[in-house]
Amino acid sequence: MRFLVIIFLFFPGALFCQVVQKAKTLYENGKPDEAVKILEAVNDDSKEYAEAQFYLGRIAFDKQNLDDAADYFEEATEANNKVAAYFEYLGNTYGMIARDANVVRQGFLAPKMKAAWEKAIELDPKIIGARISLIQYYLQAPGFMGGSVDKAFETARQIVKLDPALGHRQLGIIYEHEKKIPEAEKEYLAMVAADAKYQIVLINFYTLQSKPDKAFALLDQLLQKNPDDMISAYQYGKVAAISGKQLDRGEQYLKKYLAYTPKENEPSHAGAYLRLGMIWEKRGNKPQAKKNYQAAVKLDKSLKEAQEGLSRVSK
Repeated sequence: MRFLVIIFLFFPGALFCQVVQKAKTLYENGKPDEAVKILEAVNDDSKEYAEAQFYLGRIAFDKQNLDDAADYFEEATEANNKVAAYFEYLGNTYGMIARDANVVRQGFLAPKMKAAWEKAIELDPKIIGARISLIQYYLQAPGFMGGSVDKAFETARQIVKLDPALGHRQLGIIYEHEKKIPEAEKEYLAMVAADAKYQIVLINFYTLQSKPDKAFALLDQLLQKNPDDMISAYQYGKVAAISGKQLDRGEQYLKKYLAYTPKENEPSHAGAYLRLGMIWEKRGNKPQAKKNYQAAVKLDKSLKEAQEGLSRVSK
C-alpha cells in the first residue's frame, strides 16, 4: 500500500513533465500544431504551466499571430516571473506589434517592451539578445520615452564584455546611426579581429559606404582560402552588382552560386538572379537584364528589387 501511495504522489508530476518535454520536441522538430494540442491541455495549476504558455507563445510568434503570442508570453511571465527568456520574448513581441501599429498604440507598447527587456537583463546578467533589442530601442525612441544614444553605447559596451565580436558590432551600428563612419569602421574591424566569421558584416558595411575595393579585397582573401566558399561567391556578385565594378567576375561567381543548392538562411537563387539582372542592366543590356529579373520574380514574387528592376528594363 505504501508503495502505491508513493506512485500516486510522484508519478503524475513526472509524467506531466514528460508530456511538456514531448511538446517541446515536437515544436523543435517542426511539428508545431501537434505541440499545441499537448500544450493547451496543461492546466494553470500545473508547475509546467508557465513553460507551456511560453511555447504556445513561441508557436504563435512563428506564425505571426503576434497579439496571441503577447497574451501567451504575458501569461508565462505572470505564472513564473523568474525566467529571463519569457521577458525577452515578451519584449520582442511587443516590438513586432509596435512596428506596424499606429502612433497611439506604439506609445502604449514602448514602455512595456523596454520594461520587459530590462527585466530579462535583471534576471540574467549574461543575456545578450535583450541588450541588442534595448540598443535599438534607445536609438529609435524619443528622449521623453527613454531613448538615449549614451545608454545605447553603455549597453553595447556591456555586450563587449560578454561577447567581444557582437559588442563591437553593436558599437559599429551605433556609430553608423550617428553618421560617424570612421568610428564605425574601427569597431567593425575590431569585430572581425575578435571573430572572423563576421567578415560578411564588414563587407556589407564597405559596400553600403561605396567602398567596393575594400569589400572585394576581403572577398578575394576569403575565396583564395576556399574557392568553394559559396557565400563569399554570392557576396562578390552582390558587391559587383551594386557597385558596377568587377562585373565579369561578379557574373562568374553568381553563375557558380546558381549551380549550388543554398542551405536554409543562405541567399536564395532568386537573389542571385536579381544580382545578375543588375549586372546586365549596368552593362546596358536590357534584354539580358529583363531575363534575369524575370527569373528572380518567378522564384520569389515578393522580391521588390527584382520587380522594380523588371519595370525599369521593360520600358
